[in-house]
Amino acid sequence: MISATEGPVKAREVKKFTEDLVGSVAHVLNYRQELRGWTQKQGPGSLSRVQVLAAQLCSEMKLQGGEKPLGPQRLECDRTTIEDWVFRAPHVATFLSVVIHRGFLLPGSSLHLATLVPERRVDQGREFASVLDVLSVIYINSHLPREQRHHWRLLFSSELHGHSFAQLCGRITHCGPCVVLLEDHDGHVFGGFASCSWEVKPQFQGDDRCFLFSISPSMAVYTSTGYNDHYMYLNQGQQTIPNGLGMGGQHNYFGLWIDVDFGKGHSKAKPTCTTYNSPQLSAQEDFRFEKMEVWAVGDASVTQLAKNTKSVLDVDPTAQALLEVSGRIRHSEGLREVPEDQ
Repeated sequence: MISATEGPVKAREVKKFTEDLVGSVAHVLNYRQELRGWTQKQGPGSLSRVQVLAAQLCSEMKLQGGEKPLGPQRLECDRTTIEDWVFRAPHVATFLSVVIHRGFLLPGSSLHLATLVPERRVDQGREFASVLDVLSVIYINSHLPREQRHHWRLLFSSELHGHSFAQLCGRITHCGPCVVLLEDHDGHVFGGFASCSWEVKPQFQGDDRCFLFSISPSMAVYTSTGYNDHYMYLNQGQQTIPNGLGMGGQHNYFGLWIDVDFGKGHSKAKPTCTTYNSPQLSAQEDFRFEKMEVWAVGDASVTQLAKNTKSVLDVDPTAQALLEVSGRIRHSEGLREVPEDQ
C-alpha cells in the first residue's frame, strides 16, 4: 500500500487490505485442512465474520491526534502509523505469517497453529452446527491464557442437551475454565469467559482473568475494571436471591444474565457494566434466546476427568456408609472396570 504511492494511505485502502487479509487466512486454513473441526461458514447478520473481524483489527490502529482510522474516506495513514499497526496489533502480524508460511509453504516460521486454532472436541456421534466459525474462535481464543488455547471441548449445547437450566448446571460445574456463548433472537452473538470452574452457590466467584465478549454484530473483548469482584455467579433453588447464571454487574443488573427460566436473559449496562466496562451485548436489554453453548478450554484436570468416571457411592461416602449399616449388598462393586494402572 505504501510503496505504490510513496505517501499516505487512505483509510478505505487499509480497510480493503484488512478484509483481504482476514479472508485469506480463512481460505488458507480451509485449503490446508487446518480448521481443526471448525467451519468457515457465514455468520448471522448483514456483515460477514470476515468484515466484522477486519473492522475490529482496523480499530486497533493508533493515529496521530486520536482520529478514528475508519472514519471519513479522506482520512490518511502515514508509513509510521501503518508499520506500528502491523507489528503491534497481534492478529495482523500473525495473520500475515499464516498467509505467507502456510499459504505459500515458506519455511522458517515459529507460528504454532495449535495455539491459534483450538481443536474442536464434541462427543462422538453428537456433531452439531456451532454458532461460532473459525474466525470468531480464533478471536476469542487469542484472549485466553496461553495454556488453555489448544483444545475446546463441548460441555453443553441447547441443541443437543435441551433447553434446561438443570442440564446446564449439571454439565458445566466443576469442569474448569470455559467459554459461555449465546445467540439471541435478533442474531447478536456474545458471551463470557469463566476463568474458574463454575460452582452452584449464592456467592460470586471467579477472578480478574474473566471477561465478556461480543462476536456479532461487532467483535470486542471487555476485561475486568477492578471496580468489584462480581466476575461469575451461578445459583438455583434459592427464594431470596436470583437464580441463574450471571457475569458482571450486580444482582438483577448483570452484564450477562441467563435466567433459571431457560431461554430468557438480560444484558444491562447503563452506561457500561461496572465489572467489565462492557456495553449492552444483546439487541434488547431483556432478551430471549434459543442457542446456547458452553465450551471447556484447555486440558481436563484429573479431578474433572474423575467427575465423569466415579460412582455416586465414591462421590458420597455417606451413602456408602448407610448401605453398609443397613446390610445392603453393593451389587456393582464387582462390575467396575479395572483402572489402567492395575
